[in-house]
Amino acid sequence: MNSVPFTEVEQPGPASLAQQAKGFWVTFSTMFKKNQTVQYPDVKAPTAPRFHGRHQLNRHPDGLEKCIGCELCAWACPADAILVEGGNNTPGNQMSPGERHGAVYQINYLRCIFCGLCVEACPTRALTMTNEYELADDKREKLIFEKEDLLAPLRQGMLAPPHPMYPGMTDTNYYNGDVKEAHPSQGEK
Repeated sequence: MNSVPFTEVEQPGPASLAQQAKGFWVTFSTMFKKNQTVQYPDVKAPTAPRFHGRHQLNRHPDGLEKCIGCELCAWACPADAILVEGGNNTPGNQMSPGERHGAVYQINYLRCIFCGLCVEACPTRALTMTNEYELADDKREKLIFEKEDLLAPLRQGMLAPPHPMYPGMTDTNYYNGDVKEAHPSQGEK
């Protein structure tokens, strides 16, 4: 037969009335505060300025993609939620300035923990996080965002890639912000 040692625990009994009143004061003081209820989804509460929401792949002012396919964001992701495969730019298929572009780009939001380490790792500021937080869906497949889902929309003055780089500019000019808009010759094919 095994003997299990046991120790008697001293139980002090109920707290004094003053100590109990001190504990109830927390509950009593919150009873009269205004509720922070928001009638979601009709009314949406604003997010904090540094909120980490859905990712976005940014573009240069002429429309070329900023992602160079370096895969640093995928390496930095602690949840292994990002898949990047780099591809080579050619004169007929110039997607980003320089030699490479992100040919395949996926973010699995079933795994993503929205930590922002991928944004910190990006050397070209191609990846940023928006304030968009409505990501729920009814199918798991819809929460794996492809490159087309993540790319920023084309703004006025931008041309959809592929197109050549701005005339007389190098990839360094793009990264320094020297390119301000698309050149008419970039749209020619």
